[in-house]
Amino acid sequence: MSIISWFKDRLFCDLAIDLGTANTLVFLKGKGIIVQEPSIVVVNKMSGKVEAVGSRAKEMLGKTPASVTAIKPMRDGVIADFEIAEKMLDYFIKQATNNRGFWLRPRIVIGIPTGITQVERRAVKDVAMRAKASEVYLVEQPMTAAVGADLPIGEPTGNMVVDVGGGTTDIAVISLNGIVFNHSTRVAGNEMDEEIIQYLKKKYNLLIGERSAELVKMQIGSAYPLDEPLTMEIKGRDLREGIPKTIVVDDQEIREALEDVVSSIVNAVRIALERTPPELSADIIDRGIVLTGGGALLRNLDKRLREETQLPVFVTEDPLTSVVLGAGRLLDDLDLLKKIALN
Repeated sequence: MSIISWFKDRLFCDLAIDLGTANTLVFLKGKGIIVQEPSIVVVNKMSGKVEAVGSRAKEMLGKTPASVTAIKPMRDGVIADFEIAEKMLDYFIKQATNNRGFWLRPRIVIGIPTGITQVERRAVKDVAMRAKASEVYLVEQPMTAAVGADLPIGEPTGNMVVDVGGGTTDIAVISLNGIVFNHSTRVAGNEMDEEIIQYLKKKYNLLIGERSAELVKMQIGSAYPLDEPLTMEIKGRDLREGIPKTIVVDDQEIREALEDVVSSIVNAVRIALERTPPELSADIIDRGIVLTGGGALLRNLDKRLREETQLPVFVTEDPLTSVVLGAGRLLDDLDLLKKIALN
């Protein structure tokens, strides 16, 4: 490697970040996605020292001794714990840039939910600046997801994006590099996990943790009847006897548990369609709805939306990475970035 390449590698490392409620993804310009980890930090209560971040921290969920605690600094797409969010972001940035030097001050693009307040935006920006960014651009997640999904956002046609994340579901109609209409609801993937916990508690007197609930959702969760039934063995604690217990549940039961959340997402899409200008509605009939975000991986959510809206629904190639890939592409198009970034 030449000395010029060495310096370039260390000086020019702009980042795109999807700071999500469930997962944080970091894209390094010229390299691609470098970090894809859960948004969890384990902290020692006595010393305040960070013990683990990301995947290692997630493995500790529900298993930590009294002296340490697992914290999720993001809630409903916004920062709930400023200090921990800063430590988490600083850790991921160092991981992405491979600790390349104290002089490094990257330009950062961050995808944020559409429904957050000016104060919440400022908090995200401040966290990134304190993590040694030179410039911070905030772009709404449906917009970056649309860029990541290769939608023609600059054309005078309506593109509808439904981004189902961990904390929020963001719905936006995009045309001419702008969001014409958006609707955000704080019902998404995390709410699904909580509904599974409550359902099993109520029906089987079985208590399970967040990690187990997420696993159930991923393995047998669905929004619409499946072609072939699925079952799963679930281990937890019997609330009556106080001892470990194992039960077997099927996909129909978990679909029942998720019904309220799925209905809320469908209703949010309906509201967005009702409020979309008629000229753009005609485009959506032709082009359909693009579904992205981790929640889009719920089996048959696209089928359910298709059934309820009578419109074509497409899931992006990799729903989990659409937002960060779109934000990463914006690093190569500064004119477009400045046009669509929020002040």
